[in-house]
Amino acid sequence: MPLRSSALPGIERIHGDGRFVLGCRAACLRASGNERVVPDLIDVRSGWVVGIELADEGLAQGRKGRVQRYRGVIIAGIAGLVEEAGLRNTRTGQRLGGKEFGRSASRVDCVISASLAVTVTMNSMNTVDAVIERTLAEQRLVGVVVLIARNGKLVYRCAAGWADREERRAVSEATIFRYSSLTKPIVTATAMVLLERGQLELDAPVTRWIPEFRPKSPQGTEAIITVRQLLTHTAGLTYGLLQPPGGPYERAGVSDGIAEPGLSMDEQLRRLGSVPLSYTPGERWGYSLALDVLGEVVARAGGAPLPALVERLITGPLQMLDTAFTVRDPQRLATAYVDGSPPRRMQDPDVIPFGEGAGIRYSPSRIFAARSYPSGGAGMAGTAPDFLNFLETIRVGGGKVLTSDTTRAMMSNQIGSLRIDIEPTPSWGFGFGGAVLMDPQLAGVPQGAGTWKWGGVYGHHWFVDPTRQLTVVALTNTALEGLIGQFVPELQAAVYAMQ
Repeated sequence: MPLRSSALPGIERIHGDGRFVLGCRAACLRASGNERVVPDLIDVRSGWVVGIELADEGLAQGRKGRVQRYRGVIIAGIAGLVEEAGLRNTRTGQRLGGKEFGRSASRVDCVISASLAVTVTMNSMNTVDAVIERTLAEQRLVGVVVLIARNGKLVYRCAAGWADREERRAVSEATIFRYSSLTKPIVTATAMVLLERGQLELDAPVTRWIPEFRPKSPQGTEAIITVRQLLTHTAGLTYGLLQPPGGPYERAGVSDGIAEPGLSMDEQLRRLGSVPLSYTPGERWGYSLALDVLGEVVARAGGAPLPALVERLITGPLQMLDTAFTVRDPQRLATAYVDGSPPRRMQDPDVIPFGEGAGIRYSPSRIFAARSYPSGGAGMAGTAPDFLNFLETIRVGGGKVLTSDTTRAMMSNQIGSLRIDIEPTPSWGFGFGGAVLMDPQLAGVPQGAGTWKWGGVYGHHWFVDPTRQLTVVALTNTALEGLIGQFVPELQAAVYAMQ
C-alpha cells in the first residue's frame, strides 16, 4: 500500500516509498538529501499502514491511530501501543503527556531505521516487534532492550517493559543492567591489549603473575595453567553452578562472581586454589571461573587494579561511559527478576535452579559492595548501547583499542577440535571472549559460520555474525528467560527474517 503524500508547514515534503521509519510512540523524521521524510504511521501489530488525513486544525483520526501537531512537529500514537506516559516530540525526542489510544500496553519505545541502503519489509519489521510484545504479554520477561546493527548502522532499537515493575519505572536505552558474563569479552579485550604490548604472553604460566595460585591436577600433581587456557576455558576450572549440590566449590566457599558480596580476590584465589582441577589443563573445554583468575593476571601484569585497566584501555577510549565494575547511576539500574508466572523480584541472596547443578547463586547487591573483588567473568554493569559499541568495535577490527589481527583472533576458534559442552550439539568452538559457530547446520541455527556469541545469567544474550555484518544485543532483567528461554531462538529467527 503506498503511503500518502501531503504538505505540512515546516517540513519540505512528506512521502513514503515502501521503506519506512517506525517509532512505537512517534512518527520519525529522517534525512534524505535535502528533504525530510515522514512516512505515514505503521501499525506494528498488524504491519498495515495507518491511513491518516491531516486536517487543518492539526488533529486527524485515522483507521488505526491518530496524529496531531505539537508546535509544528508531528507526534503520533499507535493504537494498542501508546499509553498514558504519552507521545514524543519527533524533533527533540522529548516525551509529552497524552491520552491513551486503544488498550494499554507495557511502555514500548522502538525504532526501525530505513534511512540505510537496506530494504526492511513490513512483515519482517513486525516480526521482531511481535516477538518482544508477545514475550512481555506472556510475562516471560519484565523488561528488555534490543539493538540490531547491520553494516555498521543501527537498524533496529527497542526498549520495552519495566526496569522496575513495582515502581513502574520503564526500561529505556539508558537503563543499566548487571552485565554478568558480558563482562568476559570486555576483560578479554583488556588482556588482548596487554598481549599486544608484550605485557602478557599467551602460553606463559599463570604462576608468573600469581605464584600462589597452584591448584592440583585431578591426579594430585602440580598443574601448569597458561594464559591461553584461561582465555579459552580450557584451564581445568569450573563453576560451582555446574557442580552438584554440596560439590567441591560449594564446600570450599568458592564464589561464582555474582554473589558473596565483600569477598576479596586473595581469599577467592585461596579457596579456588584449594580445590583440585576438574580435568588436566588443555584436555577439554569447561565453562569456568577462568576469567576471574585472568582478571587478576591482567591487574598484576598491567600494574593497576582491573577496573582501572579496563577503563583506561577499553571503556574509556570507546566512550562506554555507563560501563564499569560499579553502577555509575543507581537510579538507572534495572531491578533483577527471576522466571515465573509472572517473574518474581530477585531476592538477596537468591538461588535459581540450573540443570542438575547446585543452582546459580545471586546477590544483586554485590555490585554496590566496594570490597567485592572485581570479577573478570561477571562483575560489570552497563547499558545496551555501550555493549553494542564494544561489539561493533571488535567486529570492524578494533578501532582505537586493538589491531585487526587481534580482533580476528578473538572471533576465531581457538580450541582446535574441542567443542563447548553447554550447547545441544557439538557445533560451537570457542574464541577469545565468546563461542564461535563451526557448523550452523548441525547447530540448527540461522546464524552463519563464524558467528561469535555469548550471554549473561542475569538474562542477556548477544551475537556477531561477521558474514552478514550483523550484531545483535538483547539485555533483559529476567533470569533465565533472557539467556536460555524461548525468547532467544524466537528473537534470532525474527532478526534473520529481516535479512
